[in-house]
Amino acid sequence: MPPEPSHRQWVLTALEENESRLVRYVCRLLRGDGEGARDVVQYAFLRLCDQAAEDVGDHVEKWLFTVCRNRALDLLRACGRLKSLEELERQGINGHGKTDGDPATRAEEKELAEVLRRMVEHLPAAQREALDLWIEGFTYREIAEIVNKQEGHIRVLVHRGLTTLREHPRVRKWIEDPPTKRNHITRFESCQK
Repeated sequence: MPPEPSHRQWVLTALEENESRLVRYVCRLLRGDGEGARDVVQYAFLRLCDQAAEDVGDHVEKWLFTVCRNRALDLLRACGRLKSLEELERQGINGHGKTDGDPATRAEEKELAEVLRRMVEHLPAAQREALDLWIEGFTYREIAEIVNKQEGHIRVLVHRGLTTLREHPRVRKWIEDPPTKRNHITRFESCQK
């Protein structure tokens, strides 16, 4: 039996609003496996088609992230690449740098993005996952429901992850002395002496 038009529209709206964020999140969980991430997201939307809108309520986004997370972890376990969530500590994420500004600023931003990406790779898995969801715009409460942890624990994970990133010497230098044209000229002139 085909879904009724309003249900179909509900699913299509959820797809349009959440697909790219879900693929990015799952791709990080699957260590960069884009095809696997798209399969997991497709699975989540097929499950959503079988759900009544009333059952999911206003929490479609959270429901989709939860289904994707659980499916991705199931796949990792099935492939023998994951025995526990702690093993995710060896995973990486893709960094995204800004492209505005002059070439020197872009180069520094690209370098900082790479440094941050490597730093995030070395965070404990639980901190990394909480940060990923926090960056996607979820509240602490929503993250707690997605990963099935207490909200206070999620706050601690995000805080510790951000603190670790902020305390890195290169990041601190970046925060204290953001790149400006003057900085680049000064650096160039000091190299000429």
